[in-house]
Amino acid sequence: MKAIILVGGEGTRLRPLTYSTVKAMVPVLNKPFIEHVIRYLNKHDIHDIVLAMGYKPDSIMGYFGDAHGLGARLVYSMEESPLGTAGAVKNAEKHIDDTFFVLNGDIFTDIDLTDMLKFHRQKKSKLTIALTPVDDPTHFGVVETDADHRIIRFVEKPSKEEVTTNRINAGVYILEPEILQRIPQATFCMFERQVFPALVAEDEPAFGYHTDAYWIDTGTPAKYLQLTRDLMYGKSCHITFQSHCIEVHPRSTIHPGAKLNGPVLIDKDCDIGKGVHLKGPAVIGPGCTLEDGSIIENCILWHNVKVGRGAILRDCIVAGDNHIEDNSRIEGTAINNKAMAKKG
Repeated sequence: MKAIILVGGEGTRLRPLTYSTVKAMVPVLNKPFIEHVIRYLNKHDIHDIVLAMGYKPDSIMGYFGDAHGLGARLVYSMEESPLGTAGAVKNAEKHIDDTFFVLNGDIFTDIDLTDMLKFHRQKKSKLTIALTPVDDPTHFGVVETDADHRIIRFVEKPSKEEVTTNRINAGVYILEPEILQRIPQATFCMFERQVFPALVAEDEPAFGYHTDAYWIDTGTPAKYLQLTRDLMYGKSCHITFQSHCIEVHPRSTIHPGAKLNGPVLIDKDCDIGKGVHLKGPAVIGPGCTLEDGSIIENCILWHNVKVGRGAILRDCIVAGDNHIEDNSRIEGTAINNKAMAKKG
C-alpha cells in the first residue's frame, strides 16, 4: 500500500511562520510536522510514501533523505508550477500501480486507515473520503451520503439554511488508480471541485468513511497552537504526552530557581534562567535561552530563540532565531521577522 502526501505550497494561511519554513517542516513537539505523518502511516503498515511538493523541497529532502531511518521508503514528486490537489497526484502517477491513499499535508489525525481501507474494499469503491464532524460546517465543504454511506452530493461552504450534515471532507482519501485517467497531465486540477463531483455525477462508486477520530486542520497559527495544546494534553492516541509531563533534554540547563508547570517540553542546548516561569502547554525548541524572570505561557518557541529578562509571552508562536527584548509583553501573536520584539 502506498500513500501520497500533498505537501504543496508554502501555506499562506500559516503565515508569517511559513515565509522562511515550508509548512511540512513546521515543528510539532520539536519534530517536523511531516515526520509525525510518516510515523502515523507506518503504524498502518504504509511504508511507501510519495511527497508531492513544489516549495522549498531541499529543506525536506535534506532532513529526511529516503526516510529509511523512520521505517519508510520516501520518494519525491516535484511540481514546476502549482498543479492543485489532483494535478499533484497526477504528477506522481509513475509511482502508483495499485489502490493508494492521499493525505492533505496540513492534516493531523488519528483516523484508522486500516479500517478505512477495509471499508473501501468491502464497498468495492473507486473513491473513499474520510468524513469528520465539525461544530460549524459553513466554513468547509460538506459531503452528503445516503444510508449506505454512498456519496450523493458535495456542498462547498453551505449557508446555515443549506446545512444538511456536519460531516466534512477530512482530507484523507483512498483512490483506485483508474481515477488518474480523469486528471489532465500538467494541468491545475482540484479533486474537490472537478474530479470528485464528476465521479458522483456519473454514479461511480464513491463512499464516505464516517469517523469521530481526532482530527485538526493545522493551516493557521491558531490551529497550530491548538494542535500542540491538544497533543500535550493527550488528545491524540499517537502521542503519549500528558498534562503533568515535564520533559527536559539532558543537554539543557534549568536554574534551580526556575518554575515549570506542565505540560512542558524542552529540547537540547537550552538555558532556563533564574526566576523563569514556564506555564504549560509550552514547547521550547533547541538552543533557546530564557533569561531571568521571563514568563512563558501557552507558547511554542522554535530553535535559537532568546527571551530577554522579565519578558512575558502568552499564547505566542516564535519562529527560530528571534530575540525578544527585555521586559517585553507579547500576547496572542506569531513572530517570524528576525527583528527584536518591542516592549508591550
